[in-house]
Amino acid sequence: MSSLGSSPPTDTFQLYDLRVEVICPPGERILCGAKEGDHFILEGEMLHLPPGQAFSIYSLSAVLPLLAAKQRVTHPNDWMSTDAEVACPDPNCKSKLRISRTGVRTFSHAEVTVLPLAP
Repeated sequence: MSSLGSSPPTDTFQLYDLRVEVICPPGERILCGAKEGDHFILEGEMLHLPPGQAFSIYSLSAVLPLLAAKQRVTHPNDWMSTDAEVACPDPNCKSKLRISRTGVRTFSHAEVTVLPLAP
């Protein structure tokens, strides 16, 4: 942690916090046991569910490969910057998972790995 007036550490990087929320067209049935608005929050590598809420591992498997990329800064024209909805993995379900960037968090390389930065 840097003290007031000192230079910030040079080993820092930033990641977006994410919110992944279940959305569904009105009148359509959600087949994974979720409800419209069910969500989880991703802060760094930590996934947080609201108390008492569960999340289908099959729905999670649909978004999990995208989350690390969504946490990073991307070019405004990159599809990772513009596309935010992922289809439910069940082909008979009309629900989607919306990935929203909600904030930015700063990390120190030295606090997340034992490997040193290249000189």
